[in-house]
Amino acid sequence: MRVHFIAIGGSIMHNLAIALAKKGYIVSGSDDHIYEPSRTNLEKHGLLPEPGWEAERITEDIDAVVLGMHAKADNPELLRAQELGVRIYSYPEFIYEQAKEKLRVVVGGSHGKTTITSIIMHVLKSVGRDFDYLVGAKLDEFEGMVKLTKDAPLMIIEGDEYLASAIDQRPKFHLYQPNIALISGVAWDHVNVFPTFESYVNQFRLFIKSIEPKGTLVYNKEDKTLQELVLEDHSKINKHGYRTPEYTINKGITYMHTHIGDIPLQVFGKHNLSNIAAAFTVCEWLGVEREAFYAAIKQFRGASRRLEYVANNNDSVVYQDFAHTPAKLKASIHALKEQFPDKALVAIIELHTYSSLNTAYLDEYRDTMREAEYPAVFINQEALKQTNVEALSEDTLRSAFNQPDLAYLNSIEHMKQYLTQMDAAGKNLLFMSSGNYGGINLVNFADKFLYK
Repeated sequence: MRVHFIAIGGSIMHNLAIALAKKGYIVSGSDDHIYEPSRTNLEKHGLLPEPGWEAERITEDIDAVVLGMHAKADNPELLRAQELGVRIYSYPEFIYEQAKEKLRVVVGGSHGKTTITSIIMHVLKSVGRDFDYLVGAKLDEFEGMVKLTKDAPLMIIEGDEYLASAIDQRPKFHLYQPNIALISGVAWDHVNVFPTFESYVNQFRLFIKSIEPKGTLVYNKEDKTLQELVLEDHSKINKHGYRTPEYTINKGITYMHTHIGDIPLQVFGKHNLSNIAAAFTVCEWLGVEREAFYAAIKQFRGASRRLEYVANNNDSVVYQDFAHTPAKLKASIHALKEQFPDKALVAIIELHTYSSLNTAYLDEYRDTMREAEYPAVFINQEALKQTNVEALSEDTLRSAFNQPDLAYLNSIEHMKQYLTQMDAAGKNLLFMSSGNYGGINLVNFADKFLYK
């Protein structure tokens, strides 16, 4: 089978292309710009295209086109594929086609998706289960972010609620038709697509309805909005709620309380304990013994950029976290304060998405950084010039966050100065972003904070 990827440079798109090539498909692709690590990964597998869109690349012998979200509706290759009648898929549609004969576990929710998916994958690997997967981050113990095989009976899929493609305006997680679905919680996000909270919540209502008959919904019983959705749903599915397990922190190590005793963890924070409970419940439905789960979870070190260690000196430690939503921001700050109660916290959140820079949405951040002694917001004004988003003033941000002492860092140089002048003694540092801080090396910036 011959498959062409339009916008092959995306994180999932290029991993899917590589997975198909390994499966024996003939794969080609295109994109206007391809950045690292996609560029190196594609080049390594002989799939790196010349930059640009060319209608001539689309020929009648192509069996399928996979359309990435980066490609617009007037893309010349897309128009040519439509003209020739080539079958066009969004990547979630294509994943479903590849996995429709498998047992499909789909992990959804406004937060924790990658970590929960990672835990499930880690546990299944530790007990020797054969499975395919799609996950939103590179994991140390797995070769890529997508694995597709002919024989694996099971596929674990991280399913997000953003739109599938320019010509398919359905949220991705509506397309997988799970046998087992998990929802970690519902907290308003993607306001550029879902302008009201109710329109956003409705996507999860529809996700529940997409579960296969006699399938299973695993859900967070501590989320009020989610509880309401579950109660109103009358689908013929199993429903299994979970709660955050009890835990203690002793000498910087978090211990989860279980029926077989306290289990030491390599991750921390109440939200990560909730993520573990979510993964535990899914793994039980998949037939994993409790003792096997507990043995495996001791070795789980977390997903990339999810409260990930960056650097430290004898007194201070630096972490980074993939976060931009208000709920995740608040949870990440609380996790650091709970784990290191004797340390002041310098917390820097990068606002860069259309959602987080939307003035109608900003008030959702109210009081989210209250636990940080040194709260700061980073908005890269140089990057902002390339968008149509209006610049935000310092007063607007302080008012929205309800934080008079909020520092506003409007350039990479400004952030460097802020960290260089900061005395690190008695303080920890947390970088939070769903972007990349303008491509900076966080280790170098951590050193500016740690070493003067």
